[in-house]
Amino acid sequence: MRELAETGLLQRVHGGALLKSPATASYADRQKQAPKEKEAIARTAAKLVCTGQVVILDGGTTTLQMTRHLPLDLQATVITNSQPIALALVEHPHIEVVMLGGQLYKKALVNVGTVTIETLRMIRADLCMLGVCSLHPEIGISVPNLDEAHVKQAMIAGSAEVVGLVTAEKLDTAAPYLVESIHALTYIVTAPTVDLLHNYFVV
Repeated sequence: MRELAETGLLQRVHGGALLKSPATASYADRQKQAPKEKEAIARTAAKLVCTGQVVILDGGTTTLQMTRHLPLDLQATVITNSQPIALALVEHPHIEVVMLGGQLYKKALVNVGTVTIETLRMIRADLCMLGVCSLHPEIGISVPNLDEAHVKQAMIAGSAEVVGLVTAEKLDTAAPYLVESIHALTYIVTAPTVDLLHNYFVV
């Protein structure tokens, strides 16, 4: 088990090991992963955004895909730590975009750190679209970077509802840094054909 963990195939946890999240790949590589599945997730998630809402959009390739399905007449405020998402919303005339500052975490193209977290603590959002790196029914939400874990915690804490966008390959996987229990998610949006969903609550 130690050898498999050293090769990156497993994530060791207390009492055993779990599959490692595919989110450890580069941003460019993740954009190529499961495009049809991400498209389906993005279309469904976009329908949860309503006019007049303040919405936190976490970074991630699936979240970025979701912005492309928001209607052009949508009036909302979007707060994001993702430069690609902020740029994707430039063409939306009625969406006010608030870009969170901080230190750029290059692997995920998101801003992290004290500045990001302190700004999030001043915000009370209606909805958070959370990019999920790993999700397990017992371990919960986890990520491969500690700074990113703190930012996601602040996003969850400042939102009335939280939507987890999860591709099938991220279910029943683990990463080194815990974010929150699975019960922090109001909704899980994932592929309709996933066989592992008996382990999860889906609203």
